[in-house]
Amino acid sequence: MERVNQTSSVSEFILLGLSSRPEDQKPLFILFLIIYLVTLTGNLLIISAICSDPQLQTPMYFFLTFLSFTDICFVTTIVPRMLVNFLLEKTISYAGCLTQMYFIYALGNTDSFLLAVMAFDRYVAICDPFHYVTTMSHHRCVLLVAFSCSFTHMHSLLHTLLLNHLTFCDSNVIHHFLCDLSPLMKLSCSSTFINEIVIMTEGPIVLVTPFLFITFSYMRILITVLKIPSAAGKCKAFSTCGSHLTVVTLFYGSIFYVYLQPLSTYTVQDHIATIVYTVLTSMLNPFIYSLRNKDLKQGLRKLMGR
Repeated sequence: MERVNQTSSVSEFILLGLSSRPEDQKPLFILFLIIYLVTLTGNLLIISAICSDPQLQTPMYFFLTFLSFTDICFVTTIVPRMLVNFLLEKTISYAGCLTQMYFIYALGNTDSFLLAVMAFDRYVAICDPFHYVTTMSHHRCVLLVAFSCSFTHMHSLLHTLLLNHLTFCDSNVIHHFLCDLSPLMKLSCSSTFINEIVIMTEGPIVLVTPFLFITFSYMRILITVLKIPSAAGKCKAFSTCGSHLTVVTLFYGSIFYVYLQPLSTYTVQDHIATIVYTVLTSMLNPFIYSLRNKDLKQGLRKLMGR
């Protein structure tokens, strides 16, 4: 970090945030503080309910625990910085900016891979139920989670190191509420050719592969469910997938809108989509999974009863 700062006149960046109007800052602060507290409370309740209820000690809830934990870390990487920007200062150090970007990409992609792992779990449960216990053994579940975390951190490290080699000479104003790759590359006065090549090749592979895996899993699930003779059996099978499909649609719909476009077209309009996949999805996940899941609702009742 120090080496780059010596060759660049930029030692800090200015995050313009969601609005430059002074009258908007307090209402936005209150809104995102509420969202942050709801996100922390909801996800901590999910984790506590699953860990305290023996009936929820299954692979599906094991993955949901890690998804909730990742969501807590993900939103904590973003929202506290936003809250500071709303009321105090909009500056962030060079090292702080790169650190935030690293964790945003690492945790965001971990969410993506965990959603793919959860789709695989549903596929095995519905399409190959007789081998579910052996296929989704605890050892294999741990390996899937470990891979989801480690691979995405390597992906994030690659982009952070490449960005660290760029030089920032003139403007240090980021037209965003967080340190994202595209707005930062726009500020660089050195060549971003290698960065863009990596983004266009490695980036889509990391982003699209879990989505394709989820799509394939649900196509197989749909074919299997349609073969079930009873309507009650079909409803039960679909109900186990409904929550996950809702989260997948919300998460990937917004993230594809932001990242599957050329760097030159990245505009302020992408802020809303970024808020959806970074902040709102993390807040809504506990509600989506608990409202449509009888076992989890029962676990939450037991937890609240204590």
